[in-house]
Amino acid sequence: MFNKQMKPLIACHDCDLLQYKVPLKPDQSAQCVRCDAVLSHKKKDALNRTLAFSLSGLILFVLANIFPFMTFQFEGRAQINNLITGVFDLFDKGMLGLSFLVFLTSIMAPLIKLLGMIYIVLPLKFNKTPWKLKTVFRAIQTLSPWAMMEVYLLGVFVAYVKLSDLAEVIPGIALFSFASLILTTAAADYSWDPEIVSERLNSN
Repeated sequence: MFNKQMKPLIACHDCDLLQYKVPLKPDQSAQCVRCDAVLSHKKKDALNRTLAFSLSGLILFVLANIFPFMTFQFEGRAQINNLITGVFDLFDKGMLGLSFLVFLTSIMAPLIKLLGMIYIVLPLKFNKTPWKLKTVFRAIQTLSPWAMMEVYLLGVFVAYVKLSDLAEVIPGIALFSFASLILTTAAADYSWDPEIVSERLNSN
């Protein structure tokens, strides 16, 4: 008969050896007994750091969407562009699939990821289990590869270089907020410890 008190098993990513999962203290790592590969690493103060970076990212996301992204000045005329301007331009030109892809990778996926992280981390910080924890966690894991803000930013830099010879291009507050958002999101990903979710699900 299955024993609920049995220690959970973990498979080595390198040699596939099944081993008992042992509790770790902050900054401790568990290694495979066969090949010495790192099985898991418990990050220090993961909840507080992830929550701080996620909340900062949400603030930067709002700033990146409400302030001007870039302003083009040519022969006395000025055109102000926001983060979502490119999505509308592609939609107006009939490129529905491309406009949705840009909207997904630069706006929708990053926002859902930030809100999802806050939704998970905030209750866990107060030792509460958020509703539908497993479903939300899986959704974030699935959506994370689509949050490709750095690709969007790279395209903006390429456009800036090409257009700077034709007109005066003035970066806006939103551009700096968007660049900071990328760094903040990366910091939240680095601080996050998925083992916390696994431990909470196993304890319920």
